[in-house]
Amino acid sequence: MKLVLSQEQQELRAAVRDFLRTASPLPKVREGYDPQVYARLNGELGLSGLIVPEEYGGAGAGMSELAVALEETGAALLPGPFLATAFAALALGQVPDKELQTGIAEGRIAATLDHTELSYTGGTASGTAAQVLSGGDADVLVAPARDGGALVMVAVELTGPGVTRTALETLDLTRGQARIVLDGAPARVLGPAPETGVFDRLCVALAAEQLGVMRAALDAIVAYAKIRVAFGRYIGSYQGVKHKLADMHCKLEQAESIVRYAAWAADESPAELPEAAALAQVYVGRACFEVARDHLLLHGGIGYTWEHDAHLFYKRAKADEVLLGPPRIHRARLGQLLEL
Repeated sequence: MKLVLSQEQQELRAAVRDFLRTASPLPKVREGYDPQVYARLNGELGLSGLIVPEEYGGAGAGMSELAVALEETGAALLPGPFLATAFAALALGQVPDKELQTGIAEGRIAATLDHTELSYTGGTASGTAAQVLSGGDADVLVAPARDGGALVMVAVELTGPGVTRTALETLDLTRGQARIVLDGAPARVLGPAPETGVFDRLCVALAAEQLGVMRAALDAIVAYAKIRVAFGRYIGSYQGVKHKLADMHCKLEQAESIVRYAAWAADESPAELPEAAALAQVYVGRACFEVARDHLLLHGGIGYTWEHDAHLFYKRAKADEVLLGPPRIHRARLGQLLEL
């Protein structure tokens, strides 16, 4: 088991962090999804093709490398379809498709994945996906569909006929969702729907983003505690603040170990992945929200204002916590896997 980043993974982290610091700083995040930033992210760093196999033009990297990248995009609160495309790429790892994976690797296609079961008949798909991550920004929807009695995975061009997309009002202002209605939309079958493995990898990928949100929130409040003066003292010198920051740091350290282990399991020990993935969402999801919440509270009155960035982290943390289902679902699944 490896819980420490390799030299190559550290270099990847530094490259992504430096790029996002200049191309997508927090003030720019408030403006929402910028296709030019997304194009540069893929053109200069090739992140969209990170886990796409080399035969389709990708880097052929593993979950551990994807987790490193997602940690940095999470810390930067990167808007747009990067996480959604990563989800779709993980699913396509189980149902390979040259056209889609090549397009993703080249940065030409932004994809999204949804669990809603559609109906597929004669080359068309119908159904309603009520809440699709980055559904307004994606070019292709990957989803399960019932083809007669068989459950298959299909790809639907979201810019084609028979597709209606409605933007939803979301808690997280930095990343959109959409309601997608398909009425005989052209679609093609990718292959049989995978029975296992995809959801576990989605849990690990999301936990990696949550780890980045936690780290950035903690860094922000620690920096603030060193400069904010109250009653003649820096607030970081007060015992109540110090203890809270220490608790937040402990949560971050535990979360990092859990994410690194889960990513390693996805790459090297598939038998351990289901428990590791469930644990990642049971612990990291809640811990991320608690750290973001306390980071907002410790900022005091300024943290509650719309002008401050604290609420952006708070909302991303809460949206991520329930993105793959409420925590109780993951707790129940972990308990079942451990036969508790």
